Amino acid sequence: MALRITDITLRDFRSYEAEAFNGLGQLVVLVGPNAVGKTNAIEAVQLLTALTTFRHAPAAQLLRHGQSAARLSCSATDGNRLIEVSLSIGETRRYQLNGKAKRPADLKGLLPSVTFTPDDLGLVKGPQSGRRRALDALGSQLNKNYYLIRRDYEKVLRHKNRLLKDQADEALVAALDEMVVTCGAQLTAYRAALFGKLADAMAAAYGRISGGEQLACRFTPSWAVGTESAEDAEGPLPPPTRDGAKEQLARALERRRGEERARARALVGPQGDAIGFSIDGMAADLYGSQGQQRSLVLAWKLAEAQVIDDMLGTKPVLLLDDVMSELDGARREALVDYIAGDVQAFVTTANLDYFDDRMREAAQVITLPREP
Repeated sequence: MALRITDITLRDFRSYEAEAFNGLGQLVVLVGPNAVGKTNAIEAVQLLTALTTFRHAPAAQLLRHGQSAARLSCSATDGNRLIEVSLSIGETRRYQLNGKAKRPADLKGLLPSVTFTPDDLGLVKGPQSGRRRALDALGSQLNKNYYLIRRDYEKVLRHKNRLLKDQADEALVAALDEMVVTCGAQLTAYRAALFGKLADAMAAAYGRISGGEQLACRFTPSWAVGTESAEDAEGPLPPPTRDGAKEQLARALERRRGEERARARALVGPQGDAIGFSIDGMAADLYGSQGQQRSLVLAWKLAEAQVIDDMLGTKPVLLLDDVMSELDGARREALVDYIAGDVQAFVTTANLDYFDDRMREAAQVITLPREP
């Protein structure tokens, strides 16, 4: 049985001075008008589960106005064991598990979650950076090494961009490129392998939601983006091995070294990996209807949950922030069907009419703001 959150406490977090949500069940619905703290509560749960925030906010922005520190905690149980995860936020974030200090990497996958917000509806038409970030967020929950490699690569990339901006000696940049190849090849190999699993689950989920339309997904490493071999390939490209990725990345860096220096920024590496989708053979970002694109994003989120369940053997906590109003009846029904399964879900809404009678009866409804 998966761990389920039973209690959550917030102190000096965002709009909350002190709040406790106790005795939580399988389906928790936070209902209320805008600007009462519903999204803040979802963000707090994400920080305690996925150990990240979909708002990508620095620590200072997580504090209640005028405060220098905040604290979040949650208790969870699977019926046999009880755990407490807590987060102290000051100048930095510090996690504890059952009162003992832990690095974020050590807590990855303990209480996995999938978050779906209105901003995610831009995953199809939005920039590639959003799709890469979503894939990496999933990978970081599944594999501690994935999280560490991505963190290390981001440090290397920032360093390289500083050197290029400062027109540093070519020998310094070339030496740093060895780290770009080592870390970058590993990250791209991780991404490609994970996306292969995600793509299979997405295609199956999309077919169910759309009534049989065919979704095709493709991950293209940075060194192949825009090349004839990638454009002409039929079907998804085979995922690169780590050694194969190192060789291809080294060649691309050598080939574009002059261009990088001229443009004063790194052009080759995982920051250029691309993810694309087609529906019945047509590019989803260019030709997909709004309904098709929203079905695709919903399929992505359901696929994330499936991959977490398959790889970790536990169903993730589902965090839905005001997305019911963004989906039509058929897509809401698909999401509600998933919620009705053996999964814990936290949902925010301004309108309970988006749920049928069966779901309203099963839900633990918390009205915000709370009565004093």
